[in-house]
Amino acid sequence: MSGPVTRVTVVGGGLAGCEAALQLARLGLQVELVEMRPGVETPAHEGDGLAQLVCSNSLKSTAPATASGLLKDELDLLDCRLLALARTCAVPAGSALAVDKALFSAAVDQALAEAPSLRLSRAEIRELPRREGHLWLVATGPLTSAGLIGSLGGITGRPGLHFFDAIAPTVTRESLDMAFLYRAARYGRGDDDYLNAALDETQYKALHQGLVTAEKADLHDFDRANLFDGCQPIEEIAASGPQSMAFGPLRPVGLADPRTGRRPHAVVQLRQENMEGTLFGLVGFQTRLKFGEQKRIFSAIPGLAGAEFVRYGQLHRNFYLDTPRCCRRDFSLAGRDDVFVAGQITGVEGYVESIASGLYTAWRVAARIRSRELPGLPPESMLGALLRDFLFDTTTERLIPMNANFGILPDLAERVRGKRERKLAKSARATAHLRRWLASAPVSDLLAAGRG
Repeated sequence: MSGPVTRVTVVGGGLAGCEAALQLARLGLQVELVEMRPGVETPAHEGDGLAQLVCSNSLKSTAPATASGLLKDELDLLDCRLLALARTCAVPAGSALAVDKALFSAAVDQALAEAPSLRLSRAEIRELPRREGHLWLVATGPLTSAGLIGSLGGITGRPGLHFFDAIAPTVTRESLDMAFLYRAARYGRGDDDYLNAALDETQYKALHQGLVTAEKADLHDFDRANLFDGCQPIEEIAASGPQSMAFGPLRPVGLADPRTGRRPHAVVQLRQENMEGTLFGLVGFQTRLKFGEQKRIFSAIPGLAGAEFVRYGQLHRNFYLDTPRCCRRDFSLAGRDDVFVAGQITGVEGYVESIASGLYTAWRVAARIRSRELPGLPPESMLGALLRDFLFDTTTERLIPMNANFGILPDLAERVRGKRERKLAKSARATAHLRRWLASAPVSDLLAAGRG
């Protein structure tokens, strides 16, 4: 494109879009953030709040020997805005970072309002016209509007891919019978922040039978092959085998029932969802059962007989691009160097992964504007393994969305005994390489230009 860029429009007020907008403002650029809600609603969002968490309120583990913990450590090095805001809205969740969703959205709204050189607009963007001195950063997420999906398909020459994602139900704390529930965190990690319902073998079998025979909500074009592995509906897990739930989201290991001193056959966990502790979500119970079936089956769980469901689970279709064949390495579209993409539409999956994508793409946009040539992220880092290597892997015919995980990191040069020790060694190596990347001249120059 010709001529100096003077303005960036970020499309989409989700996690990636909000992080990108805040980073661009931090780097001293003129940015407009455009969100289509409330004018155009989605199947999953409620109201017009920005940076909404729709599937659960958990941003996963903060433990150093976990992939999500490492990713957070790396984002802290890059001065991630949304991760810092999330910690101010945290609710008890053991070793995980979980937030009060309403407070988190409000905190992001306030940060955007206070950011210099940043303007918020409410409108649906259907087309991405070329404009002199202007760049687009599209971070519209998995529920991108049909009009914009069509425009992106026209630019890339490829139809959008999709998978199905699920939401778990939420109940009120006051409607739960605490005589049947006990507080504990698996293996005692963190405080006793989860409510636990112990199931004996008979109760577990009844729950399993109910799930596999329950009536499911109709969904256009639903295909089990397109379910995201990290968010499988509980009834799909149940259908895969009689003990699949007991070895999956209902595994009782580390959750002995204090009333008996023994480990139950299975355990249903509930996680606090707001600061006041009045709402709890059923952990791992993403579902597409009809609402009446959810009420009937989940009320049979010990302690939930009188549960008040303030939100039922549901399944929705998620859109994303075939990034390896649609994008350049800086996340600009192969057919349009003035259009960048970020977040879940690139094929990353997960809240923190989406935030990471928004941050990095914003830096890439700023580098273009400042005429800096950023080096690629170090492959030893989780950011590099995910955003540099995994998303641009052309060895598969179709990109399948993925969370951060240690499997995508390169092996250690020296043998380290013990699974946890190997993860800690990879984590230490990752942050060391990322620090060196940050200290490199192109990156430090970019950040200095923003401060100036």
